[in-house]
Amino acid sequence: MVTTETSIEAYIPHRGAMRLIDRLVSISPDHVVVEAEVRADQLFVLGGELPAWVGIELMAQAIAAWAGGCALERGEPVNLGFLLGTRRYVADCAGFAVGSVLRIEARSELVADNGLGMFDCRICANGEELARAHVSVFAPEDGMAYLKESEGNRV
Repeated sequence: MVTTETSIEAYIPHRGAMRLIDRLVSISPDHVVVEAEVRADQLFVLGGELPAWVGIELMAQAIAAWAGGCALERGEPVNLGFLLGTRRYVADCAGFAVGSVLRIEARSELVADNGLGMFDCRICANGEELARAHVSVFAPEDGMAYLKESEGNRV
């Protein structure tokens, strides 16, 4: 997969304080690597660290970058997707220290035609694995239209 975009914002819909990843390191048809710098002024940072539970969102944003790269490769716009859940999220730390540069990897295990996907993910810092999980996502053809349709179906 060859991409010409260099800004992470070209790959993901997340903006402002909700954009937790900073750089796209590499991308291929079934794998993505991104980096995130943990900053003291960042959303969710408490007591000098980003809580480990935020790792699930870091993984989801890595998957979003992969999906965005796939869309750009096809000449399509970057689409909104949804984090469905995680299986076996294990973190070997309580949080990620301010100043850390986290390397988040996501490998596609399954992506169905209906937009459901499963990814094997991990977070590393200084070459050490700190967290891992299987993350489930849903990427409908048009995420915004899906949200509007879902909103209209509420009881």
